This record gives sequence, C-alpha cells and structure tokens, in this order.
Amino acid sequence: MASPSNYSTAPVFEFFLICFPNYQSWQHWLSLPLSLLFILAMGANGILLITIRLDASLHEPMYYLLSLLSLLDVVLCLTVIPKVLAIFWFELRSISFFACFLQMFIMNSFLTMESCTFMVMAYDRYVAICHPLRYPSIITDQFVARAAIFVVARNALFSLPVPILSSRLRYCAENIIKNCICTNLSVSKLSCDDITFNRLYQFVAGWTLLGSDLILIVLSYSFILRAVLRLKAEGAAAKALSTCGSHFFLILFFSTVLLVLVITNLARKRIPPDVPILLNILHHLIPPALNPIVYGVRTKEIKQGILKLLRRL
Repeated sequence: MASPSNYSTAPVFEFFLICFPNYQSWQHWLSLPLSLLFILAMGANGILLITIRLDASLHEPMYYLLSLLSLLDVVLCLTVIPKVLAIFWFELRSISFFACFLQMFIMNSFLTMESCTFMVMAYDRYVAICHPLRYPSIITDQFVARAAIFVVARNALFSLPVPILSSRLRYCAENIIKNCICTNLSVSKLSCDDITFNRLYQFVAGWTLLGSDLILIVLSYSFILRAVLRLKAEGAAAKALSTCGSHFFLILFFSTVLLVLVITNLARKRIPPDVPILLNILHHLIPPALNPIVYGVRTKEIKQGILKLLRRL
C-alpha cells in the first residue's frame, strides 16, 4: 500500500479513504463478518421484497411501507459496504469528487428517509389500533403513495445542501479522508475554508428531521399504549401489542444505534478514532440485516408468504 505522504501529492480531484488508520493490520479479518452481514442484508431484504411482490395477500398498505423500508435499506447498504470491502480486499482507496459527494448525499438523505418511514409506520399502527373502523378509509394505497413521495421529497430536499456546501469548499492539498466513507465532517475538515456554516446546517437539518420524526413516533406509541390499556376483552391487549412489537423493536434499535454513534462522536477525544468509524459502518449494515429478519419472524403473514415462496422454488 502506498504511504499517506504519496497520497498528499496527488491532484485534488479525488480523495483517498484510509479506514481505521491505527488498526489497518486487522482490516482483512474485519471484512469477513462485514461480508456475511452484507450478504444477509441483501438476501433477507431481497426475499422480503419478492415475497410481498408475489403474494397477493400482502398487497396491503402496511406491507407496502415495509417494502419502502427494505428498498431504503438496500440502497444504503449498496452505497457504503461494497466500497468498504473494496478497500479491505483490493486497497481501492481512491474515490472521485463526484462519487464521494454522491455517497454523502445518499447517506444523509436515506438515513432520514428511513427515520421518516418509521414515523409513517407508527402512524399506520396508531390508526389500526386507535381507530380500527376507520383504518380502511384512512390508510389506503393512495395514502401510501403520497407518504412515499413525502418521505423522499422532504428528506432529499433538506439533505441536498449538505454535499453541495461541502463540494463548494476549496480543497488545497490534503485529500486523505481518515474514514471508510465520505461523511460530511470527514471530508469538509480537509478544506482550507471556514466550515462553520457547513457543520451548523447539517446539525440543524439532521436534528430537525430526526427529532420531529422521533417526537411523532413517541406520540403515536403513547396513544397506542393508552388505547391498549383500555381494552378489556381477553387477549385483546396482547394481540394489539403484538402487531406493534416488531415495529417498536426496530425503531428502538435504530434510535439506540444512532444515539451511540452520536455520543461516540461527541466524546471522540476520549474514544479511539477507529470506534466511531466502525460504528458508522455497522449503522449502515446491521439495521438493514435486522429489519427483514425481525418482521419475517414476528409477522405471521410474512412468514407464511416466505414459506409459499420457498415451496415454489
């Protein structure tokens, strides 16, 4: 592998990604579990999408929303993990300006799209449990289509300035990114310009989008919990909670992983720099691998659909 000093002499029309600068010797060992998780994520989401597509009984709004979540997971995985594995296996560390900022845009926008999809799914469960008689008239295929447009448009528009602001900075000489992926802060701090506004915009936009989604999710589940506690029919409460169990578990995991990532970045002076890098990679890999498995195990209709699919093969 070429030394970092050689990288700095390259023309600044591309960047070089240096994964785990302090522990490059064990990158090849790390590639094995990452590869297995990547295959699991792609396979599980692929099976889930095919099952929902082919099983007519799953052509309902709730499963369309789940398909949207799987599509977002697949794109996030394909945006990050293949490049990371290429670095580990083949030392392909260079990435063009365009590819770097495109990756930055997809990571920022699709992460918030996933959060927004969880919010829409929470509303779907709220209507199903708190207003069951009105559910067919509120949660329709048209509602899902409008929700999908809202999820994509809102988060793409708010996330687009992040890579634009970063790409308009002047990169004088340094082009070595001490990360496996093109995060905004990892790239923009290489610039010789002031990046205060760049960092401020990402902070405000990110927490406005994610924070508003989290507040609405908490409100939805508060109303759901209140409605469930009022159910007096035997087994009604357990049945109602079971329809939300897998969804709530995935939201909790998504929020917990994100919170851990934020805390480690805030405390990066006390934590080895390679830890946030690893957590950032895992955040783009573990939820996509976990989401379809949890739904497949906990949702009876999906489990039956997968069994039907396997019988056809």
